[in-house]
Amino acid sequence: MKPTAHSKLSRSVTIPNELGLHAHAAAKVVLLAEQACSQVFIIKDGQEADATSILDMIGLYCPCGAEVTVRIADPADVKVLNRIVRLIEAGFGEL
Repeated sequence: MKPTAHSKLSRSVTIPNELGLHAHAAAKVVLLAEQACSQVFIIKDGQEADATSILDMIGLYCPCGAEVTVRIADPADVKVLNRIVRLIEAGFGEL
């Protein structure tokens, strides 16, 4: 099946680290999201957080095992999307 334009702009990933998406982990996401030309979002259970805001992401409450979606607003930021997904998959460097 050919990927749709929307699927190229978002990817789902499961939070693998024991502490989940906490402040230090969110700060690592912010560093990557700030490299994007446009907006980057973390989405959980239909709630959307700005990936450049630690407080927004903490407010999503993403414990270990939670599935989140990383979404970019501009296809030019696909490298940022992939870096954030890899960071999450690696447990924010905590595994």
